[in-house]
Amino acid sequence: MAVPDPLAIATGNEHKIREIVRICAGWPTTWVSVRSDPSMPWPDVEETGTTYLDNARLKAHATADALGLPAVADDSGIEVDALGGQPGPRSARYAGDRATDEDNLRQMIRAIKGVPSSGRSARYRCVAVLAWPDGREAHAEGVFEGLLVTKPRGDAGFGYDPIFVPAGWDVTVAELTDEDKDRISHRGRAFRSLKDVLGSSESTNRG
Repeated sequence: MAVPDPLAIATGNEHKIREIVRICAGWPTTWVSVRSDPSMPWPDVEETGTTYLDNARLKAHATADALGLPAVADDSGIEVDALGGQPGPRSARYAGDRATDEDNLRQMIRAIKGVPSSGRSARYRCVAVLAWPDGREAHAEGVFEGLLVTKPRGDAGFGYDPIFVPAGWDVTVAELTDEDKDRISHRGRAFRSLKDVLGSSESTNRG
């Protein structure tokens, strides 16, 4: 199954758009996003699912239906072992439904402050979905293991990146170069796996 051309990116998050375009720079497609063509009828999708896959499907299929184009979306979050795997799919709303990245970061630091450094294991998880207007879809997942620190470091990245130290590294994700982040991140792994799925199997119908 070939990568569709063109292909819409089902998000209004500028950080995600930039990362997806970088990660998938070798894909043989023309990218369409709210940044490149804001006049298209981009849907405002409420993430009501209970899993990453649910939310990614909602966004990808709603965008494919609205635009009449194949669309790709992802949903991702951080899972902190000391918090029982939370906040998970609610990572972007951890400090409230209208929380900013800074709000969520402060809330997380408060939540883990009393946890010994050895007990702050966590992982980023990402599920990427590619949906077609006829209802077909393909999806893949990527996981990124690490430890949390309580003092933010670095100016790159977004979300919880300033306090997430990847396994085997001594810097936070916010201190990594774009190239290193894309190579090891959950989003990079999910989209590379999605490309493998597109090249090796048939898509499925939702339902």
